[in-house]
Amino acid sequence: MSSAKTNARRCAVQALYQWQVSGESLSRIEMNFLEEERLKGAQKKYFSEIFHGVPKQLNVIDEALTEFVDRPVEKIDPVERAILRIGTYELINRLDIPYKVIINEGVNLAKFFGADGSHKYVNGILDKVSKKKRALEINAKLDKK
Repeated sequence: MSSAKTNARRCAVQALYQWQVSGESLSRIEMNFLEEERLKGAQKKYFSEIFHGVPKQLNVIDEALTEFVDRPVEKIDPVERAILRIGTYELINRLDIPYKVIINEGVNLAKFFGADGSHKYVNGILDKVSKKKRALEINAKLDKK
């Protein structure tokens, strides 16, 4: 995956975290990211897709997570919650990106932003979501072995 896309995800984690914690409008947060040049080195179009796509599909995303998390989604640490929502958004909407890449990106985001060991939690949840949302892709890979 390109570093520009990885940087877009990193910025999306920060922006979604800010949105979840502050309740500021998406447009104001995005404007601040643009004005402060925080998206430098990031694929801006992908950042925007994720940053606006997660809130638009929040009910669908949280419903997909609810089945596999150990507490209400709103009680998950805000950093982990943002990462899980991004990963779930991608698993549902970005079939062009292999599920293993999405999981790996989520794990790396958790290692970068999350608490110690949070990457294990993110990995476990995204793995379970992928088995449900990407069953055809996973089964096709198993059939090739």
